[in-house]
Amino acid sequence: MQTVASQPCWVIENSSVRAAVTQRGAHMAPVTFDRGSDRPIQPYFISPWQDEHLNVEPPVLVPLRGDFFCLPFGGNGAPYEGLKFAPHGEPAGAAWTLVRTGRRGAVTRLVLELRTKVPAGGITKTLQLVDGHNVVYSQERLEGYALATSLGHHATLSVPEKEGALRVATSPFRFGMTAPYVFSNPANREYQSFDVGQRFDRLSEVPLAWKHSAPGDCTAFPARIGYTDLMAVFSEPAEKLPGQVAWTTATNRDGEYLWFALRDPRILPTTIFWIENHGRHGVPWNGRTRCLGLEDVCSYFSEGMPISAQPNDLNAQGIPTAIELCPDRATLVNYIQGIAKVPADFGMVRDVEFGAGEVTFVSVTAKRVTVPVSYEFVLSGNLAD
Repeated sequence: MQTVASQPCWVIENSSVRAAVTQRGAHMAPVTFDRGSDRPIQPYFISPWQDEHLNVEPPVLVPLRGDFFCLPFGGNGAPYEGLKFAPHGEPAGAAWTLVRTGRRGAVTRLVLELRTKVPAGGITKTLQLVDGHNVVYSQERLEGYALATSLGHHATLSVPEKEGALRVATSPFRFGMTAPYVFSNPANREYQSFDVGQRFDRLSEVPLAWKHSAPGDCTAFPARIGYTDLMAVFSEPAEKLPGQVAWTTATNRDGEYLWFALRDPRILPTTIFWIENHGRHGVPWNGRTRCLGLEDVCSYFSEGMPISAQPNDLNAQGIPTAIELCPDRATLVNYIQGIAKVPADFGMVRDVEFGAGEVTFVSVTAKRVTVPVSYEFVLSGNLAD
């Protein structure tokens, strides 16, 4: 174990990727992709209070960085069936245990486990690296649980200083919607620019709060400095997507790379955008935080429990907001995150194509970049050694 950015961490690495994973909360960052090149890439956010010895609550905020798994996902503001869940659940802030590390063939693995109390059950988390792939393959195996719950991955990216330098695209979605509640309350020294509970069909046309204002462009970040916002897009069903895989990309035009996430939309049907741009002024945020959460989840926005497990306006439209976990069978959450280097004139992603052991990103400028990715992993959970 090593101390990385002020947190005890396990490290998994091969010739392409090096990833640190915190003991507390199993947050994954920093991650260095393309580490053997003269221009390695670290796309993830690490919270700026890591060495400030603050009394930070809730526990998820202590190591806050990169990607982590939430069960239940969300704020979890009220009890559900007699249980009171921590914000983003125990997995995001509790101490995990190392099971094993090792290498077999081309695959390097790190296996962690956690026994949770609320709710009661067990999670086995496996991170895998494949030689020649600038990708992290992750799987959470959930066992022994008996409830319907929100869950998801909370990937959080660092954002360049230059306005509009990060360009975001997603696979086709049914519709998008801003949070149907005040996400950033001025009474808490927080401020938002989005209108409340407004639907949209394009990321470039998100309704803002000011009367007669033009829509906000949520393909380009950073934007709207001084605000913290939240919205969600709801994926088309798997059968309408090429390869039955949903995707999210963020192209860093200054860094000439794109970050991508791949998922099974039957498990993670929703992508939540948490847009943090110096809009929170309480401790530990102190008005200094800029990041972008692209969080692939099954949840009712950021509310979590109990609303996610109850009838609501989203699941009434066929959009799942909770997953039924049963003690007699395991539930697998398979997820892929990686990077691809792109030319300076790439622009942003228009489409993603899936081939045999590879993924091709097609840009709005008709550029094509193909990288090795075993994308079938998000459906099968299997990687060839």
